[in-house]
Amino acid sequence: MLKKAGRKPKKHDPDICKRVKLDLDVTSTVLNFQSPDGLFESLISPISYEEFFREYWEQKPLLIQRNDPSVTVYYQSLFKFDNLKEICSYDVFYSRDINFCRYINGKKKVLNKDGKVNYAQLKKDFEQKKATIQFHQPQRFKDELWRIQELLECFFGSLVGSNVYITPPDSQGLPPHYDDVEVFILQLEGEKHWRLYKPTNPLAREYSTEAEDRIGSPTHEFILKPGDLLYFPRGTIHQADTPAGGSYSTHITISTYQNNTWGDYLLDVIPWLVYDSMKEDIELSRGLPRQYLMQLNSSADPGKKLSGFLRGLADQIENGKETRSSEMRKDFILNRLPPYANSSSGSLAPGDAKLEHMNGFKSLIYLILLNTCEQTQKLKIYIFLLMLQMYPRFKKYYRNKCPQ
Repeated sequence: MLKKAGRKPKKHDPDICKRVKLDLDVTSTVLNFQSPDGLFESLISPISYEEFFREYWEQKPLLIQRNDPSVTVYYQSLFKFDNLKEICSYDVFYSRDINFCRYINGKKKVLNKDGKVNYAQLKKDFEQKKATIQFHQPQRFKDELWRIQELLECFFGSLVGSNVYITPPDSQGLPPHYDDVEVFILQLEGEKHWRLYKPTNPLAREYSTEAEDRIGSPTHEFILKPGDLLYFPRGTIHQADTPAGGSYSTHITISTYQNNTWGDYLLDVIPWLVYDSMKEDIELSRGLPRQYLMQLNSSADPGKKLSGFLRGLADQIENGKETRSSEMRKDFILNRLPPYANSSSGSLAPGDAKLEHMNGFKSLIYLILLNTCEQTQKLKIYIFLLMLQMYPRFKKYYRNKCPQ
């Protein structure tokens, strides 16, 4: 079990962050891309899908420490510091694509320059200023990350984002903070020293920093090495630094479930439910009591009326009334990753396209892209322009299909 700072861990401590150690003789394959379920289960192996959601998801951290060279090599292939040299040959800009920051003396300092990132200057500043490089959405440039995140979006039914963090030795990039997303950390290069703390705002809806004098002692403290994976829920306070005397650290943070809660869903569906009910229930269309909005405290009678309306809506849902998600569904459809396209499969065409794990939304997008009907041409051009802007490497896969 993982050593807990401040007290000796108990055998059946429900709050403990479990550490799973994979020995060299354990068969640990690289990720399984046959299905979204297979991808996720291979990501958290040897923990099963059922155990993860029963014991850890939205509850407590999970640390998987691996001692498998094949996993280490695969993780290191996902992103390396040296990849930035090629990436910076594209139009990569400070703030939009890269943040350059350091946490020192209790404060975060953002050291971004203006304009486009020059790799030689970035590397020089990295070595001299000992600041962290935070690279946003690396799946735009790394196909394997695109492949992973696209399948994870199918698995979770929620948007999946990522950031790469590269921190020099004896340095820390960010202050203690908690996030509004479920976090999966994959250690790619070097080592990273992590400290986790008891949440002050469990399952937080917003990102927030925390002062060191308020968070107490770490509940978990450990070193991540290449091939290791760490998960922790929204609201988990954490900070990480690269130990002195070694190499720089590179890790990728894969995140999901931002604003994807029952509360968000109710905020989305209730307005539509009320709107539809007003067409059928005349009482919902009657005016508020005179001067009701001028009152500081609502009176008992209108309060009872309001609770009655809410009970009526609940009864409608229980009796099968359709609930329509509008904004959440639209956000997911418009912002999710396009299906991964393998360059070896050639250009996409209706007869030979290999579209794996397609759901209704993806099918619709691909039908639009592949349809040559005149009335869809403008929409095709618009979608392609968006894809080419978001994914510079898209040209390699879709050059033959891109409208001129």
